[in-house]
Amino acid sequence: MNPYLQVEDLTKSYGDRILFESVTFGVNEGDKIGIIAKNGTGKSTLLRLLSGVESPDSGTVTFRNDLRVGFLDQDPVFTPHATLMEEMLPALREEDHEEWNREDRVVQMLSQLGLPDPNLTVDHLSGGQRKRASLARVLLSQPDLLILDEPTNHLDISTIEWLENYLTRQRVTLLMVTHDRYFLDRVCNKIIEIDLRQIFTYEGNFDYYLRRRAERIEALTGELAKVRNILRKEQEWMRRQPQARAGKARYRINAFYDLKQKASLRYDEKNINPNEVKSSYIGSKIFEAEGISKRFGDKVILDDFTYTFARYEKVGIVGENGVGKSTFIKMLMGLVPQDKGEWNVGETVRFGYYSQEGLDLPEGKKVIDAITDITEEVVVNDATRYSPMQFLTKFLFSPADQQKYISTLSGGEKRRLHLAAVLITRPNFLILDEPTNDLDIMTLGILEEYLKDFKGCVIVISHDRFFLDSIVDHLFVMEGNGVIKDFPGNHTDYRNYLKELRAAKQKEVAEKPEAPKRETRERVRKMTFKERKEYEALTVEIEKLTQEKDTLESLFNSGENISDVAEKAARYSQLKELLDEKEMRWLELDELN
Repeated sequence: MNPYLQVEDLTKSYGDRILFESVTFGVNEGDKIGIIAKNGTGKSTLLRLLSGVESPDSGTVTFRNDLRVGFLDQDPVFTPHATLMEEMLPALREEDHEEWNREDRVVQMLSQLGLPDPNLTVDHLSGGQRKRASLARVLLSQPDLLILDEPTNHLDISTIEWLENYLTRQRVTLLMVTHDRYFLDRVCNKIIEIDLRQIFTYEGNFDYYLRRRAERIEALTGELAKVRNILRKEQEWMRRQPQARAGKARYRINAFYDLKQKASLRYDEKNINPNEVKSSYIGSKIFEAEGISKRFGDKVILDDFTYTFARYEKVGIVGENGVGKSTFIKMLMGLVPQDKGEWNVGETVRFGYYSQEGLDLPEGKKVIDAITDITEEVVVNDATRYSPMQFLTKFLFSPADQQKYISTLSGGEKRRLHLAAVLITRPNFLILDEPTNDLDIMTLGILEEYLKDFKGCVIVISHDRFFLDSIVDHLFVMEGNGVIKDFPGNHTDYRNYLKELRAAKQKEVAEKPEAPKRETRERVRKMTFKERKEYEALTVEIEKLTQEKDTLESLFNSGENISDVAEKAARYSQLKELLDEKEMRWLELDELN
């Protein structure tokens, strides 16, 4: 066991708010550690302390001598006016390679992270592009210890899967915060949880952590019940007791206050329960999209899109970054006009919109005042009503937290407040644009339970594969150029479907075709001669393109020097586009087969 990092008695607070107190843990070579905690309890702060960006109140952080550490911050900093190439080159480790090889390595990494133009200046990057550029920079530095704060935010699903495979294969030691549960499960071999200002370590992946954590919570809950039982007896003694002078009495009084503090703790997250706030009634007519088209210059977002939404339908929208997913739902909300076509919305539909940008909540207001401005009473049903203060408590905002100014909240706490502000209006049609970004895993689990039982419609855009698998009935797959395919299943179903198709195509090419049976000949006659020729040609072409793409992926991941990497990276991006286009055409023809 080779120690890389040792943390001893670390304490950090902001004002009178203690995030964690006297925590101790170590990181050894080969560890791939995921850090889990509720929003606002110090996940990102811990990473910033370890990376040296912030200083602790007390305690020590000791790294092995000469250890190279790479840190991915949520708010990356770049040199103004620099190109991506200029920003990436200094990150490369000193090596005995020619300059052209260093540039090729940069092009290769940028291309794999969806940034094919190395001459793009950092000033013109979007928020998502900045995060990907920062990730490319830290990976290129090839550190011994990689510290990542929410690495999957702003990545599309295919890039997340690439990063997942990359980190699994690499021998790098990893410490990261992420809400992506599949990512945690497949990459990590250890989980550290921050809870009740302490550190709890679990030797295993996320699935193992869930099982062991449930056992810990059960044990703590049982212990808490015993403490409260003793406390009730001690309270009786305190009420009977005059002001004590004896040492024994004073000791018992001090012990009483210790018990009282322990009894005030909560060991479960069930106090956030949005299920109590039911959706408004939704009628049989939801809404219809009739011939919706939208383009920005030459870029087509929708092309004659027509669909009728059913009651209680839950659909996920997936597709590569930039195909227009957010534009689609903004058009539905009336925030972006369509070029032609019409949305017909039912009279009973009440939208709740959770956006990437967040609600425009005034930074200078307190949490409680911002929610009171929305409504002064939350109607659950005819018998139950909540005040804004009671409702916020269910979203993990204590009375003290509710008096905080919004400007002082963490990013995750603001997202949680946004969620509360959306659900407090009792919508019956939820539109969620990347709801999982910056929400902690505990809140995500409860939001998923709420959405499963939600008596209304849901449209969700998400790169969180676990979230999509838990919520949606089917997918709108946005392929670009205005094409939307409706897939009847969740995200894992869709990915498995594509894998099965590819495997079937490979098998079909490998095996010598047999003479068609009578029923097969009858099916073949559904295709025209021209379509049959196109179908057969596509089958062979897709196989060749897939093999070429796989070969390039193996080359990129081999660590070998590649003389023409820029050309190969461009070809790799082209292959992905060609495969998407040709596989969808193959599927259309296969339905006739």
